[in-house]
Amino acid sequence: MTLTRHAGTDEGYVMTALDRTEWRTSSRSVGNGNCVEVSTLDKSVAVRDSKDRRGPVLAFPTPAWRAFVSGIDGVRGD
Repeated sequence: MTLTRHAGTDEGYVMTALDRTEWRTSSRSVGNGNCVEVSTLDKSVAVRDSKDRRGPVLAFPTPAWRAFVSGIDGVRGD
């Protein structure tokens, strides 16, 4: 179990079993290990470094993550 705090909220800390979570990388990653991995949780999205799977995990509220990804797509022109 991992204790995570949802960024930008007052919901406090949430216990999450991240070791049983399905992680994925972008379909655009080139497989060189320099990626982030993303996992969809109940009310948030968790992000970690693919080279340090036991390292820190950032958790963002789902609406904040969607806004972030939408902003990236706008910059890339997708």
